Amino acid sequence: MRIHRLGLLVFTVTTFADEPRLPRPDQVDKPENIKFIVLDKSKLPGIVVDNTEAKLVGQWKHSVHTPPFVGVSYIHDMKEKKGEKSATFTPELPRAGWYEVRVSHNSNIRRANGVPITIHHANGETFVKINEGDPAPIKKLFRSLGKFEFKKGRAGSVTIRTTGTEGKYVIVDAVQFIPLKK
Repeated sequence: MRIHRLGLLVFTVTTFADEPRLPRPDQVDKPENIKFIVLDKSKLPGIVVDNTEAKLVGQWKHSVHTPPFVGVSYIHDMKEKKGEKSATFTPELPRAGWYEVRVSHNSNIRRANGVPITIHHANGETFVKINEGDPAPIKKLFRSLGKFEFKKGRAGSVTIRTTGTEGKYVIVDAVQFIPLKK
C-alpha cells in the first residue's frame, strides 16, 4: 500500500501481489501480442476452463514466453515423454444443448502440428487434430474444434494429448464452450 499526498487530498493505492499482471515486453518473444492476452477468463463469452483447472497427466511447464494466452500463463509439454501426457478440461455447463468448442493456443514454428484432441460430448466422442504452428484464427487466441451437443453439468470434456508430436512443443492453455442458440 502506498500513501499519496496531493495538496490537501490524501489517498491510498493498494496493490495485491497475487493480482495477475501482463508480462513485460522483455519477457516474451512476441511483444506485439501482449495486447491479446486475456488475464480474466470471465471477460470471455461462454464457459472457459483454464489450464490451471485442467486435470493434468504428466509433468507440464508454465510459461509466458509466447503470447497470447488466457489467464496468467499457458503450459507446455517440454517436448518430453510424448504420448504419456494429457490435459482434460471439464466444464460445468449450465444447460444441456449445443456448444461451439474452442481451444486456446499460441503459435510459432516450434509448436506441434497434429495435436490430438478428443471431445467427449452427449453423442459420444469426436477426435480431431490441430496444427498449433498456425496462428489461432479467432482473436489470435482461439481455434474452433466444432459444434457439439452436451448434457448439463460435468458430463462433457475435452482432452488434449501429446501422442505423435515428437520434436515440437504441445501448448495447453484454455478451452471455451460457447452456447449456441436453439
